[in-house]
Amino acid sequence: MPVAVVSGKCKDLMEIIKELDEYFLRAADSGGMLSALLEVPKCMFSDQQSSGKLSGYGKSLNPFMCSWNSSQRFNGFVKFGCDEMTVDGVPIPGSHGSTVERLYEWERKLYDEVKNAESLKIEHEKKTEQLRKMEIKRGDYMKTEKMKKEVEKLESRMTVSTQAIESTSQEIIKLREAELYPQLVELVKGLMSMWRSLYESHQVQTHIVQQLKYINIVGTSKDGTTEMHRQSTLQLELEIQQWHTAFCNLVKSQRDYIQSLTGWLRLSLFQFSKNPASQNKQDSAIYTLCEEWQLAIDNAPDKVASEGIKALLSVVHAIVVQQGDEQKQKRKSDSIFKELEKKMTDLRSMETKYGTGAGPLSKKMDRVLDKRAKVEALRVKAAEEKGRYEKSVGVTRAMTLNNLQMGLPHVFQAVTGFANVWTHAFESVCNQAKILEEVHDVKRLMN
Repeated sequence: MPVAVVSGKCKDLMEIIKELDEYFLRAADSGGMLSALLEVPKCMFSDQQSSGKLSGYGKSLNPFMCSWNSSQRFNGFVKFGCDEMTVDGVPIPGSHGSTVERLYEWERKLYDEVKNAESLKIEHEKKTEQLRKMEIKRGDYMKTEKMKKEVEKLESRMTVSTQAIESTSQEIIKLREAELYPQLVELVKGLMSMWRSLYESHQVQTHIVQQLKYINIVGTSKDGTTEMHRQSTLQLELEIQQWHTAFCNLVKSQRDYIQSLTGWLRLSLFQFSKNPASQNKQDSAIYTLCEEWQLAIDNAPDKVASEGIKALLSVVHAIVVQQGDEQKQKRKSDSIFKELEKKMTDLRSMETKYGTGAGPLSKKMDRVLDKRAKVEALRVKAAEEKGRYEKSVGVTRAMTLNNLQMGLPHVFQAVTGFANVWTHAFESVCNQAKILEEVHDVKRLMN
């Protein structure tokens, strides 16, 4: 970034950037409780990465790579094999990843059992029809008795199959109510805590960037964009791109998760119930929780925040392009000055050899004069290119400040508003879960 100063006691640009960076780190820490609930492995950083400094810039702008070994990699939920975990000292039954995996295994078992039951039912109907026809025709006694035994055997197998289905269904219900539901309640609390922390961090950042309007570019400095400035700006562009991608993925993954969960509950609780009329959605605390959860985040807008980050990416990209143009102009100016220096050296050599132009004209002196004219023309061109370069430096410096003054307040206002909306959304879901729990406690006492 170009050097900038502020008048009075206002912070300079670097101080503002460092403060923003610190609050980005605080925002990143806001997912700690959620990471514990979902058993997300911690990134293992090298000493250089954990030191948090790269060319004088803050920790969160360090382009580190998060790495873990193959046993720690996860896809979706993670199973650590623990039977009970705690969050802030509060025991949560079962590991969430383990619970989901066990639910999947029981559901797959139930699917196989239902499929087997359907097969037995079809075979039983077929054998029963054959037996009925044999009895009507008064066929061979031994064959009829044999068919009766086959039907009875199928009926016995169907009874066992029904019992297996009931047993598996009870295991699913037990897991769903005793483990999954408490985990989801804690997950909602974790999300509420995360979004509240993000809101608080972004709110402070919104106030920090207001100081940008008091900054003025130092007019006397002619320093252009260095390679370190250029690389830092490219790094900033990359980080903003990753921020946008991570933000969109975060919103999408949360919506996809609750949509899938609510859809599964809708199927398992109501669509395939033996007696749908007896099922009341209000009696299912887990379904009501998930329905409120899905409704809350489906109604929470995210386009303004997403577009705000994209807008910041655009203005930073414009700075990158301008820095590239400036450096291109500098190379052009340096090349001409290098050529001018070479030709001036040649001219001095010729003047030393043939004189400076006094005395009788000769062909050799004509060559000196011609060389001198070319050098003067090149000197004028070099001055023009230097002027263009200095103008480009001024454009870069002004664009950098103007774009940051415009882009940073806008993006932080957008993400602050978004985090505030999602905080209230999850507060509403938490309050609803608390009310449901109180209602169920009353019902348990009355029964």
